[in-house]
Amino acid sequence: MTDSLAVRAFGALAQDTRLAVYRRLVEAGPAGLSAGAIAEALDVPAPTLSFHLAQLRGAGLITQRRDSRSLIYAVDVALMNTLIGFLSDRCCGGQPDLCLPTPKSASDARSRRKAV
Repeated sequence: MTDSLAVRAFGALAQDTRLAVYRRLVEAGPAGLSAGAIAEALDVPAPTLSFHLAQLRGAGLITQRRDSRSLIYAVDVALMNTLIGFLSDRCCGGQPDLCLPTPKSASDARSRRKAV
């Protein structure tokens, strides 16, 4: 992954609504969610959601497919993993496995940030 692609991806995620959409799609997995389901789950108006989905698609973070009359959005898992690898490939003196948080340590880190 190039630096410019990483910057574009991180830039797209650097907004509250887009980050919430992305996290919801990560939770949904490869099956994805319809735009309506995302809007309802996050209480985001359709025009606003369309704008944010376009930003995420433009950065290559999500895919879109048509299923009858619905548009279904899903995370590009390969790109997500590449982006994570981009962050950790030079971690800890060439030992990226030391950089990967465990589920418990990730929630602990969130708790620490909220307490600050």
